[in-house]
Order: sequence, then structure tokens, then C-alpha cells
Amino acid sequence: MNSHRVPSLLLVSALALAITACDDGAHEADDGHAHEIAAETTDDDHGEGHGDDDGHGHDESEADATTIPAETAARSGIVVAAVSAGDIQQTVRLPGVIEARQGAMARVAARFPGAIRDVAVQVGDRVRAGQRLATVESNASLSTYAITTPLAGVVMTRDAEIGGLAGESPLFEVADLSKVWIDLHVFGRDAQRVRVGAEVRVERLADGVVATANIGQVLPATDVESQSLTARAVLDNADGLWRPGMAVHADVTIGTTEAALRVPLDALQRMEGRDVVFVREGDTYTATPVRLGVRDATFVQISDGVNPGDEVVVEQSFLVKADIAKAGAAHEH
Repeated sequence: MNSHRVPSLLLVSALALAITACDDGAHEADDGHAHEIAAETTDDDHGEGHGDDDGHGHDESEADATTIPAETAARSGIVVAAVSAGDIQQTVRLPGVIEARQGAMARVAARFPGAIRDVAVQVGDRVRAGQRLATVESNASLSTYAITTPLAGVVMTRDAEIGGLAGESPLFEVADLSKVWIDLHVFGRDAQRVRVGAEVRVERLADGVVATANIGQVLPATDVESQSLTARAVLDNADGLWRPGMAVHADVTIGTTEAALRVPLDALQRMEGRDVVFVREGDTYTATPVRLGVRDATFVQISDGVNPGDEVVVEQSFLVKADIAKAGAAHEH
């Protein structure tokens, strides 16, 4: 690869015409930003003084780099950042389920047996502490009294109908879901690595929403059927969208690696079977192969290929990849 040699204006223009003649439909499928980059880099004046008559010629390694003017890069959302040191969180992925917290649930029954004369709530209703849920006529006194909830929350179940009989069985279940439990199933050797206090990055399978919490307990008993332990975290649920019974998976931090060099995962692309990042020097972006180490949900360790302080594309790297791919197609033609 050669990041310091830029095709001439005449050569790039000729190649662009050749590509159009070879395949009129190829460009229509490209991303709109890549169109903009290709157009502006073709007309750029940074290639002056490097024509075919300068004695240097052009080889296929030039397809690993492209020139993008700063204004075009900014408009396309291309962002660069310096390669630097930092921590990589070692994680283990665990399946789990959302549960209502014990102590934040109430099973509400009648105080005295009798006929149910009125039901004031439905499943899913939000109620305040002391709110009436139903009215019962006592069999003993024939007077009516209100069944109320001892806590604020959401009506989870209702087993009361007008005309029915109230006895010892609970008629309602009310749960405070402002916070919920995440119960994670820990298997095998992971049971020795998941610790109280560990950070948890939990994702809802239904819609991909992510939240963070910390392991508060590792329960002492092993589940007989699954032979797993339960690691439990408490999650804020102000919007009520983390619902009991919902399946989740979670990345639990089990250790930290100090990386001498790391880049965001968004900086990585695959080209010709290799992991690459795009190193910027001036307006030139060069696809640079890198050797990867450990990674977490945000960063990946770089063990070889770049140096501290190198500026690499960390946002919209796929646009740079697309522009280089166009240059490669031009060389083939």
C-alpha cells in the first residue's frame, strides 16, 4: 500500500468514464454518501503534479487509498480519532429473564368472606397506595367494605368478578415495577468468574434496547434442572418497558485488559479477507491491515498495524471503504 501517491486528474477521470461504460448499473446501488465522495474526489485538485509523465507511474497498491477533501469528509459525517491506550472489558454473555422484585409485590385478598359487589380496576392499570380495587359485602355483617392495595404499582393479575365470592385466595396481584430484577443464568466455569459488583450490559431481545446495571447477588443454590446459578441485578424501569417474563441477554464484565492501543469497533472494516482501519494523513485515507486482540462491546485491542497517535476513521468508515472499492474497480478496468 502507498498512502503518498495520488492518481492524476486525467487518469481518474478516464477511469471513471471506463467504469461507467463497463457497468452503468453498478453505481446506482451505491450509498448516496459514497456517490458524493467519489464525485468530489475525482474533481479534486490534490492530484496535480503526479501525472503519468512524472516517471513514477501507478500500481495496484494505489487502490488501497483514496483522497477525500476535508469539506466532503465533514459533510459525509466521516470522523477520525487518534489511536490510543485504554481498557478492554472482558465479558461473558449470559441469558436471563426480567422478574418483579420480591418485597415489591402484593397479593391482595378479602378481609372477610363475602360477595363481590364491584371491581374497580383492570389488569395493567396503575394504582396508588390505598386505592380501592373492589367492594365486598361481608357474609357475617352484610355490610360492604373496600379492598385496597397496600402499595403503588401495576395490577398484574385480577381474579375478581362482580357476583363472585371472595374467600381466602388473593383477588389481585399488584407489583411496583419502578425497579425490576434481571435474573441471569450462569453455567459451568462462568460461575467462578461472575462476581457481585460486576457491570452488566443487558439487552432486550424484543427491540435491542440496552441498559446497564451491576450484579447485586449471586444466589447460593444451584437450579437442579439446568445446573445453573442465578446472578441477579437490579435495573431502573422508570418507563415500565422492562416487563416481568421478558427474555434478555447480558454481557457481564469478568475482567479488564489494559490495551496499549485500541480503536472503536466502528473503525473496523473487512477488505480482501483482512481486518483494516483507515488511517488519515492530510486528505488521504489508507486501508491499513491490523492484527486484533481482545474486544468488548465498544473497543477492540490492536496488537499490530498502527502506531499511537495515528488518526483513524471511527465513524462512517464504510463510506471510505466504498470509495476505495471504486478506485480498485477503476484499476481493474
